[in-house]
Amino acid sequence: MFRGDRWARVFVSTLAGNAEDGLRLLKSLISPLESIGRSVSGYSMARRIERTLSASVSEAGLAETGLSDSGIGETGKTLAEPVVKFIALLVEKGRFKYANNVIEKIEELIDERNGVLSVSLETAIPLSDDGGAGDGSSAITAGEFERLIAEKSGAAKVRMKVRPVPQLLGGYRLKVGSLLVDASLRKQLENMRADLQTAALTMGTCNERL
Repeated sequence: MFRGDRWARVFVSTLAGNAEDGLRLLKSLISPLESIGRSVSGYSMARRIERTLSASVSEAGLAETGLSDSGIGETGKTLAEPVVKFIALLVEKGRFKYANNVIEKIEELIDERNGVLSVSLETAIPLSDDGGAGDGSSAITAGEFERLIAEKSGAAKVRMKVRPVPQLLGGYRLKVGSLLVDASLRKQLENMRADLQTAALTMGTCNERL
């Protein structure tokens, strides 16, 4: 099983205090590679991509990658080599198809280091930032959810990814790290069905005894 968190820890520990800039560079360099497919792998392909990316950064400069030379100077140039090698290693080990997962884990580690709590919220109805649900039927906004979570968790800041999942039927499903809070209508219906099945089995056993 692929462990994106392990790759993320290697990336963050290698770049240390420059991990945030390194992440921006990583995203920028990976984006153009989408066209070659996620299944690329092998030593030869990894070396070819490493040479291409290194040449691209050298020729275009960091402005093209979102890290301008004037913004971070020599630090940005120093970041290029380990970030390019990291991408090449993903390719070599046949893990490039998990790049997005690795990026998410890196973001979580950086947020954790900065006192930012990353949470994932799935709702049956899309939320807006200032007016509840997109159709006006929800009583709570995305911003209110963030403030409530920050208050309860004590986090300095909450970074929340909201995704509408109509299959939930109603309510929400909140994931904070390994903690999952399922307050969806679908989950309630599943629990109700399980309770009814248990009750039916119990009644059937009692009838047999009688």
